[in-house]
Amino acid sequence: MKPSTRDRALLLLTALLAAYQVSAGIDGFDALPIAAYTVAFGVLLVAALLIFILGFDALDSPIVAIVSTIIPLSLAVGLIHQRAASLRPPYLIFAIVGFLAVALTRSLPVPGKSPTIVLAVTHGIAGLTIFLLPIILSVQGKTQPLFSLVGVGGALIGVGGLLLSFLKTGKPILSRETIMRLFPGLLLLTTTCFVAGFKFGQ
Repeated sequence: MKPSTRDRALLLLTALLAAYQVSAGIDGFDALPIAAYTVAFGVLLVAALLIFILGFDALDSPIVAIVSTIIPLSLAVGLIHQRAASLRPPYLIFAIVGFLAVALTRSLPVPGKSPTIVLAVTHGIAGLTIFLLPIILSVQGKTQPLFSLVGVGGALIGVGGLLLSFLKTGKPILSRETIMRLFPGLLLLTTTCFVAGFKFGQ
């Protein structure tokens, strides 16, 4: 399935926003958050460009489920390091173990529902972290109100990641055609929320 002109425009805007965030949107952070956010937005940038160039067939790669896990895990690690210091070591361990578990269950012939459960748990915890932490901090007045947009982006990326992941398992939540039609806009909206939240909400 080839992207339409509209899809390509949305993907190009997504790539430009992700490139901006990598180059200028994470200045002043500690080393670990910078690394985590660079990885997350770097993957977003590459994903948008690959789909722009290769079309939606790029999403058929067997590594999609693995790569789609990197973005929420990296963002969640960066947020925890910045905003919840007491949780840094256990959350970093969770992120490493969760990523390795997803990679192994997607790379090896694991029977049963284990791959789906591992994926759902990993995406669920990371997604909830990105969704809840910025909103809680905004409500408590510890950040600017617009930092809650990062939480909105977290909810959107969680939805997108799960849609793609379940599509790869052969048990899609929505039809492939519907997911492909929604994906470019969802990716742009997610990236816009992240970039705006980090720029205006810190």
